[in-house]
Amino acid sequence: MSEAKPFRPSVDAATFEVVKNSLYSAAEEMKVVLAKTAYSPILKVAGDYSCGIFDAAGAMVAQGPDLPIHLGSMPDSVKAVVQAWPDPAPGDVFIHNDPYFGGSHLPDVNVVTPAFDDAGGLLGYACVRAHWPDIGGGTPGSYGAATDIYGEGLRLPPVRLMIAGEINPDIDAVIFANVRTPEERRGDLRAQVAANRRGAERLAVLARKHGGDVLRGIMADVMDYSEAMMRQALARLADGEGRFEELMDGDGVLDDEEGNDAPIRVRIRVEKQGDELLVDFAGSDPQTQGPMNAPLAVTASGVFTSVKMLADPANVIPPNSGCWRPVTVTAPPGCVMHATLPASVVYANHEVGHRASDMFFAAMAEIAPDSVMACSQGTSAILTLGGNDYRTGQGYVSYETLKGGFGARPTKDGINALASGIANTMNTPIEVLEMSFPVRVEAYELIPDSGGAGRFRGGLGTRRITRVLGSDAAASVCCERTLAAPFGLAGGGAGAAAEIVLLDPNGGETRLNSKGPFTAMAGARVVYSAPGSGGYGPAAERDPAALRDDLRDGYVTAEGVRAAYGIEPPAIDE
Repeated sequence: MSEAKPFRPSVDAATFEVVKNSLYSAAEEMKVVLAKTAYSPILKVAGDYSCGIFDAAGAMVAQGPDLPIHLGSMPDSVKAVVQAWPDPAPGDVFIHNDPYFGGSHLPDVNVVTPAFDDAGGLLGYACVRAHWPDIGGGTPGSYGAATDIYGEGLRLPPVRLMIAGEINPDIDAVIFANVRTPEERRGDLRAQVAANRRGAERLAVLARKHGGDVLRGIMADVMDYSEAMMRQALARLADGEGRFEELMDGDGVLDDEEGNDAPIRVRIRVEKQGDELLVDFAGSDPQTQGPMNAPLAVTASGVFTSVKMLADPANVIPPNSGCWRPVTVTAPPGCVMHATLPASVVYANHEVGHRASDMFFAAMAEIAPDSVMACSQGTSAILTLGGNDYRTGQGYVSYETLKGGFGARPTKDGINALASGIANTMNTPIEVLEMSFPVRVEAYELIPDSGGAGRFRGGLGTRRITRVLGSDAAASVCCERTLAAPFGLAGGGAGAAAEIVLLDPNGGETRLNSKGPFTAMAGARVVYSAPGSGGYGPAAERDPAALRDDLRDGYVTAEGVRAAYGIEPPAIDE
């Protein structure tokens, strides 16, 4: 355990504060540029991307208000570029998506741009990680149950996308020969390049104003500042050890003739001593045949997200690589929490990331019960559709996430229909979906009784019914929590589990596995129920007035009150 050191910036406090905030503003500006110029709804509306400013070694200095899951793994992506291209030149732009070179999964494409001062000195990098709705592979949306990384789509090591400000035609040709809907992908890529250009310009302006060496020193100071604040926050928590284990649904590769998908066991141990945390996943199952294998950086990102929420509930610690110096995340190589080549990984980026985040809270409940939250929906609840759009005669690929419940806290209820835990994406408006793709959304609604009962109720899950129009679609789903429902804490009840049902136009009904591809006939409906979330505290301690409000708002039913709370439902005042 290291001894906490007082933080002293290399410049006066006022200059430090101004430049620190400027760095975070630069990352947020990148986000605005991307949102205004991207093509696909998952980027321009839902916001499935992250923008960051990095130092010359690839450490993250500042991240925009983006996706928490990218906090831990984006620095490894930039470091992979630094290692492969140690002497970048002005006008260079790099691209890669390799999970085994610091990436997360193949659809998350990293574009990395070096920034220079007026003397040509390297200041650092701007990076945008954006989820492409398709990166090739055997199914539209690149979400099939491939059994190795080679079957998941186009895998790019760190390569130069642009040289001296001009597109590298060879790399450009390779990329767009391997993706569906190449024009939309090209628009998204241009948006990433534009966002990075803005970040690099902002670094250059700061260097011009303060001097390149001064700026580099402040970038290091910002990370030291976050480290010092995180150590102080951790030191305020009690020392101790916590453990937790549970089952994940499976890997999407069916394991017997009856169509069953074998569950996957995950174990976590957390040790808190002084101002440091050790999080270990030893004892988790070996990596699987299907794509439920997480690179260690993905697992660490899930942990880092919950550490930030637990230790810094007021969100005053700037998120960057310095935050995570006091936190060590380990897992045996070759297990589902630390995948090794050539394991397939596409589901794990979010599904295992969610699980790591939720399990960390459960383990920390033994150490800091007043600082944790019950399990959230625990899945990104993915639905992809691809085929021919009868309205245009062109191919399409749709990638959507469903929102569920945010877990109950020690002092308040959970939140309904919200991207939770590691995620921060928004609900895409139904009008945008129906204009962009040949679908009709026939319902998108809260599911009553899906939030776990407790002193504080878990947030509700949602149900979306999507009808495929015009022609058959090649579809796939990816979700968790159909087997192990989102758990409650401190005596709180579990939230409702996930469920996916395919209703074909001939009246047939099929309950789908939690992961894998299928065909949705023209006119078929996908009924997708995202999980609720766990409650906190005993149900008997629920405030009667709060329960009455739940009934009035339709969050619970009379039958649900009897079953979960063991009482007759209170009368609702008209």
